[in-house]
Amino acid sequence: MKKKLYACGILGLMLICSAYVVLKKNNIAVPDQVAELSDEVLLDSVERATFQYFWQGAEPRSGMARERIHVDGIYPQHDEDVIATGGSGFGIMAILAAMHRGYITHEEGVKRLQQIVDFLQHADRFHGAWPHWLYPDGKVKPFSPKDDGGDIVETAYLVQGLLCARQYLMQGDEQDKRLAKQTDQLWKTVEWNWYQHGQQVLYWHWSPDYGWAMNFPIHGYNECLIAYILAASSPTHAIPASAYHHGWAEDGKIVSPSRHLGYELQLHHQGAAMGGPLFWAHYSYLGLNPHGLRDRYADYWKENVDQTMINYLWCVKNPLHYKGYGSDNWGLTASYSVDGYAAHAPGDKTDLGVISPTAAVSSIVYTPKESLQAIRYWLGDPQMKQKLWGPYGFYDAFSETANWYPQRYLAIDQGPQVVMIENYRSGLLWRLFMSCPEVQQGLKKLGFQFTAMK
Repeated sequence: MKKKLYACGILGLMLICSAYVVLKKNNIAVPDQVAELSDEVLLDSVERATFQYFWQGAEPRSGMARERIHVDGIYPQHDEDVIATGGSGFGIMAILAAMHRGYITHEEGVKRLQQIVDFLQHADRFHGAWPHWLYPDGKVKPFSPKDDGGDIVETAYLVQGLLCARQYLMQGDEQDKRLAKQTDQLWKTVEWNWYQHGQQVLYWHWSPDYGWAMNFPIHGYNECLIAYILAASSPTHAIPASAYHHGWAEDGKIVSPSRHLGYELQLHHQGAAMGGPLFWAHYSYLGLNPHGLRDRYADYWKENVDQTMINYLWCVKNPLHYKGYGSDNWGLTASYSVDGYAAHAPGDKTDLGVISPTAAVSSIVYTPKESLQAIRYWLGDPQMKQKLWGPYGFYDAFSETANWYPQRYLAIDQGPQVVMIENYRSGLLWRLFMSCPEVQQGLKKLGFQFTAMK
C-alpha cells in the first residue's frame, strides 16, 4: 500500500512537472490536469496567458492595448485597432509583471515600453490628459459625441502604469534610465488642476470643441480614487487637499455605513445598493496598495474585502435563481453583457445573470480561497473551459441562464487579472507604485495612513 501511495505521489509530481515544462516550452497556458496543479502553477498559467492580450494582441503601431479583441471577428464599425488609454496603463503593469516572471526578456520589455512612451509623447493630449480612446496614428477617437478630449480618469489609470514603469527602470542601465526620465516627463505634464474647472472637485472630461459640456464632477465612492491620489501627488500641477475632501468625499457625506450579508460597507457606493461592481475594488488598487491604507473616511483594505465578500455571497445565495451561480461560479463587475455592456453588481436591478471571470480572478488579493475555487472550476471542468478559455485567458463574460458565451475580450478586464495575480504572488506592482516619493507625499497631504514600500 505504501509503495502504491509512493508511486502515485511520484506520478502526480511527474504530471505537474511535465505540465509545467510544456507550459514553459510551448507557452500553453493551462494543461488539462488542473486538479494536479499547485495554486502557484495554476496562477502562473492564468497570468501568463492573460498577459498575451497585451503582448501578442497589442496594437502594432503603438505597442499599446487594443480596446477589445473579438476572437469571433465581429467588431463595431472601424473599431478593430482602437487603443484604450486606461487599459494600456494596466497593460504597462502587465508587461512589468511579465519581465519580472521571465515571460519576456528584459530587453523585449524595454523595447515595448519605449515604443509605448514614444507613441504617448506624440499622441493627442488635452491639457496633458489623454483621451479615453486613440487611433493608431495618435489621434483621438471620440468616446461619445461630446467626449472627444481629455479623460482624467483614464489618464490616471495610464499614469499609474507609467509610474510603475519609471520605478522599475530607474535603477537599470543607461538605456533604462533614459526611458525612466522620458516616462517621468509624461507624468509631470498632466495638468491635473486644470480638470478642477476652477472648483474644489475634479471633472472627468474636457473637450476642445465642447469645453465642460459633459459636466461630470467626480464624487466618491467608485473607481476614481486613483485620480484624486495622483492629482494630489503631482509635483507640477497638483490639486489641493480641499478638492479631495470637498469633491471626492463630499465634505464627509461619502461615509454611509451599511450592512449586507454579514459584511459592512463604510462608504456610500455611488448608485449601488449592495456595493458596486468589483472593478471598484481593482482599478485604483493595481498600484495603490490597499493594505494598511486608511484615511478619516475608511479602511480601504476592509472596504475592498467586504465588498468582494458581499459580491461572492450574493452569487452563492443566488436570490434571483440564475443558472450556475454558486461558490465556484461567481463574480459581478462591469463587462460585456447579454445586451451590450453593463455594470453588473449585487442587487435585483444590477445582477443580470452574467458572470465576469475578471471579477473573481482580479479579487485574488482579497479572497484567495474563493477566487482559486472559481478558477479551478472554470478550468477543471472540460465543458466550462471550452466555453470560457481562449488565446488570451478567460473570455470577458458569460451567462449560463441565457446560454451566452461570447469569445471576446476587453483590455480593462484582462489587465487587472495579470496585475492582481502578480500582486498576490509578489506584491510587485504595489511595491513599485508605493515607492514613488510623490505618491507618498500626496497620500500624506490627503491625510492617509499607508504602507510605504521600497
